[in-house]
Amino acid sequence: MVTPSSEHIVAQPDAPPAGSTRAPSADASIGELVGEISGDLTQLVREEVELAKAEIKESATRAGKAAGMLTGSGYAGHLVLLMGSLAAIFGLAHVVDLAWAALIVTGFWALLAAVLFVVGRKRLRTVSAKPERTVETLKEDAQWARNPTS
Repeated sequence: MVTPSSEHIVAQPDAPPAGSTRAPSADASIGELVGEISGDLTQLVREEVELAKAEIKESATRAGKAAGMLTGSGYAGHLVLLMGSLAAIFGLAHVVDLAWAALIVTGFWALLAAVLFVVGRKRLRTVSAKPERTVETLKEDAQWARNPTS
């Protein structure tokens, strides 16, 4: 007696491969085979694009959260700088008048800002807006396209 659990299931040779939407015919022409390959390749590319979109979305979400944390860190650092300056002013107030202490701390920050400005401006002048290496490689590519044998 044969029970349903003891039956052997035999794979059908005409079954389409996994992921394929068309059943192969026994007498497929070359054109049909090329069409099937083209359709399967198109489907594969679409699935890869969807996967890439999902990965990019996940990466962008993580990058956004990290940027938010860095922004919070910058704000907290700004508050530390402000409170440290006030502490320095009140600490100097024990040595000199409060107004002079505030002027000394303000002068320190003004001097630091001026030095950073001068150094930053000097470095910015050395930056070229034109991507020199990219332009050079594009010229080489154009030259090769005109004369591919040389």
